[in-house]
Amino acid sequence: MSSLSPSPWLSSPPCSRSADPPSARPTAPPGPGPGAAPRPAYLPAARHMRLVLCLAPLLLAGGWAVANRPVMYEGIRRLVAADPGWLLAGAGFTCLNCVAAACVRQGALPDRVPPGLLLASQFAAGAANHALPGGLGAHAVTLRFLRGRGVPPARATASIGLYSLAKSSAKTVVLLVFMASSPAWRRLGDLVPDGRMVVPVVCVAGGVVTVAGVLLTVVRPLRRPVAGLLRSALADAREVHGRPCRVIALWGGAAAMPLVQGSTLACVGASLGLGLPWQHVVLAYLAAGTAVGAVPAPGGFAVDAALVWTLVTFGSAPAVATATVIGYRVLTDWVPLLPGTLLLSALIRAKVL
Repeated sequence: MSSLSPSPWLSSPPCSRSADPPSARPTAPPGPGPGAAPRPAYLPAARHMRLVLCLAPLLLAGGWAVANRPVMYEGIRRLVAADPGWLLAGAGFTCLNCVAAACVRQGALPDRVPPGLLLASQFAAGAANHALPGGLGAHAVTLRFLRGRGVPPARATASIGLYSLAKSSAKTVVLLVFMASSPAWRRLGDLVPDGRMVVPVVCVAGGVVTVAGVLLTVVRPLRRPVAGLLRSALADAREVHGRPCRVIALWGGAAAMPLVQGSTLACVGASLGLGLPWQHVVLAYLAAGTAVGAVPAPGGFAVDAALVWTLVTFGSAPAVATATVIGYRVLTDWVPLLPGTLLLSALIRAKVL
């Protein structure tokens, strides 16, 4: 008789028992309850990034103030002895410049955006211009604001292009009107660049246009988005100019901006005893900005130097003209810098930007 083989029921352990001791069993981490939503792992990183974005404008403003201590001291010292009434009027014109900029932004866009938030974004955009040159800071803040309001990227970018075009075109028209109505422009003949300066400017402009044309012709991946952006810009421009309210906001605000900025300069000059009429001060502001814009030079310093020169040409004393330009920069750039950065940080924290 053969030996009995072990039964399979005896060789395998019961299902209710485990081969490992209770201490060796792997324990799963306690998960959220049935009704609790899982917390994303990137929440702390996003919170730290938001804090950095909120503090970055304040750090930039503080660094800029430390780097420009002598200029700030001289401007504040000159303004202490100025007439506070005229300075208050200049501050009012500075605020009106933000209102005019908001009107142009809305006029360049077919979609309607909240006017209060748009005005706040333009005030904060002035502080962002100190971080990026050439108006890129204001355009970046505006683009971020429009994207947050649900405007498509192509339409938001096209509105910025139309804003820049309307602003430069209206400023040229206002300059021509002032030159036609006042014979004082004949004193500014030396401010116009001579032939030796015009040739490099024309060569640089022609080279930029040529390189852009070659890139659009050769690089196909670049041609399609640019063509789509141009089509969107033309369609939006036609739609905007089909609405009278948008036309008034676009071109009226663009024409008001240089007049408001020139009026701010005139108020600062009146507070310091500049002794020039309003028409001459505004014409000096328009001529200096237009002439220096055609010369490849650092924008802020070149415009200030040309502005001092034009005021002296119209009959002002050099010391008073210099103090007027310094006071203008203090009133339009330095004084709004701190509240502008605080507002920019608040808009970032409120997720408006």
